[in-house]
Amino acid sequence: MTLLALAVAGRGLVDVDEPVVYADDEAVLRGRAAFETLRVYDGVPFKLESHLVRLARSCERIGLAPPDADVCRELASLALSRAGERDVALRFYRTPGREQTDAPEVLVLVNTLPPQLEDLRTRGIKLASLLGVRAEAPWLLGGVKSTSYAVNMAAEAEARSRGADDAVFVTDDGIVLEGPVTNVWWRRGRELFTPSLDLGILAGVTRGTVLELAPAHGYDVREGRFPLAELARADEAFTSSSVRELLPIVELDGESILRGEAADALQAALRQAARLNA
Repeated sequence: MTLLALAVAGRGLVDVDEPVVYADDEAVLRGRAAFETLRVYDGVPFKLESHLVRLARSCERIGLAPPDADVCRELASLALSRAGERDVALRFYRTPGREQTDAPEVLVLVNTLPPQLEDLRTRGIKLASLLGVRAEAPWLLGGVKSTSYAVNMAAEAEARSRGADDAVFVTDDGIVLEGPVTNVWWRRGRELFTPSLDLGILAGVTRGTVLELAPAHGYDVREGRFPLAELARADEAFTSSSVRELLPIVELDGESILRGEAADALQAALRQAARLNA
């Protein structure tokens, strides 16, 4: 993903090659910062307000003052105008700022989309199940989008070392949680299954959109605590996230999962919702 444009609160547009974060910012020193990433379709950010609400909640959970939503919108508009491309990824970061100060930073980045996404959507992805943490205790920051992402990235690397494209986290007693940057879904008949938020997983904005779209396409949705075996014997499965959208899962821990119609139908419905939003 190539950085196309950068805007900073109090400074406006900044050259993408100019350093904007201090070495003693707590985002660097301790990974204490909140962020959001969303997809922009034909120049219009999809579900922008939902992402700004979640950004504010993440900030509150890690002890940061939420950014001013109007400032975020203005910076996003500036950065998207500068980017010169209309189908991109938009990122918001709220950092604590320099140590010993009370001056948080707001950064807005516009990036190109990952080039491999449509190839992955065509062939489907392979998942490896890895031990995760059921983040139900509030100090574990379940559902918070923080920049402390080292474990998530290590999980992706471990999955690749096992010949998979991505990971799915499970508890020590085999309950499905989420992916490093995705929510997970599967289908049996006309029912869709996805882990419930009370497991401490992220309330994905695209997850919420799929919950809204599914009934109109004839699917009932069940949220709950489900063992990995339920996912393994599904009629089909897929992941959801804002930038990746819906990606069919075709293999779990070396065992094949059939492709089905729900992922394609809901992917098309998601794109339609984005077009209407634009």
